[in-house]
Amino acid sequence: MLRLYDSRLSGNSWKVRILLSQLGLPYERITLDLVKHETQDPAFRKLSRFARVPVLQLDNGQTIVESGAILLYLAQGTPYLPDDPFVRAQVTSWLFFEQADLQKPIAIPRVWHLRGLTSGREQEIQRFHAEGYAALEMLEGWLDGRTWLVEERYTVADTAVFAYVSLASEGGYEMDRFPSIGEWIARVKGQTGWVELIPQAG
Repeated sequence: MLRLYDSRLSGNSWKVRILLSQLGLPYERITLDLVKHETQDPAFRKLSRFARVPVLQLDNGQTIVESGAILLYLAQGTPYLPDDPFVRAQVTSWLFFEQADLQKPIAIPRVWHLRGLTSGREQEIQRFHAEGYAALEMLEGWLDGRTWLVEERYTVADTAVFAYVSLASEGGYEMDRFPSIGEWIARVKGQTGWVELIPQAG
């Protein structure tokens, strides 16, 4: 059985759980506590070259790190990753954009807000927001008049970009500025197999 090492609030891990659910793949989830530095455990460091989540461990014990790589691996041969080389390149380009332009400026302020660590970091947050808003404006412009990111079909491009963008408000972003993004987020959440970041009890 597949084994996923993740953390409770990780957007990168969430992407993988969404795809695993949509593919109907059984897996064992091992959730690490980042505050307790559980990713620094020697046993985990043998699985993850940079001691971070997510990590997908295959049946044969081999591991795949980095959320984008995991998504591309799992989506091979499924409707979520088209076979056409050009379309596949378009999908992959969105994974690169998300990690380069969106993930860090959204994720870091979010962590600071969730942990009550914003005091004294106002200028840093402002700088991250400037970068993040610029990327969100590009995304908003692309989604204006479009249903999905690539070829008007739902792919892992949408899964990858969705996670942190949908959590941006937790980092102080004013997401009502982006109506097309808001509509797209709702469409992603409406996909069969989509799962919440933190499942509702009961």
